[in-house]
Amino acid sequence: MRHMNQLKPVALILLALLAGPWALSAQEDSKGKDQPPPAPTAKLTIEVTGGDENKAIENASVYLKTVEEHMIKDKKFEVNVKTNQKGVAHVPDPPTGRVLIQVVAEGWKTYGHWYDVTDPKQIIKIHLERPPKWY
Repeated sequence: MRHMNQLKPVALILLALLAGPWALSAQEDSKGKDQPPPAPTAKLTIEVTGGDENKAIENASVYLKTVEEHMIKDKKFEVNVKTNQKGVAHVPDPPTGRVLIQVVAEGWKTYGHWYDVTDPKQIIKIHLERPPKWY
């Protein structure tokens, strides 16, 4: 009988070790259901139009670049996004401060300008011009 009392703690430890991963996965499943969906991230919106009709420029490449100057090493941020059918491009989690925005679209003059981004949900409107005709 004394021998059986010594085996109970060992049996409980073995049972806990075997059930451990299964019990943890059940806890993780219940955690995922109780949590609200993640908050939407900030997106800088860039609207690209062109010409006299202010038509939306689809499939334009939008480059956003910035450099944070530090004593030891500069921190660079670069991203390339495309405009959709409405001429809109979204940059997720954009940096704030001074940024260079360049737009390249077939059949339009290349555009580049420095902007001060103060709000990560800011909307920047860019208007492209037709290139001059060379004869």
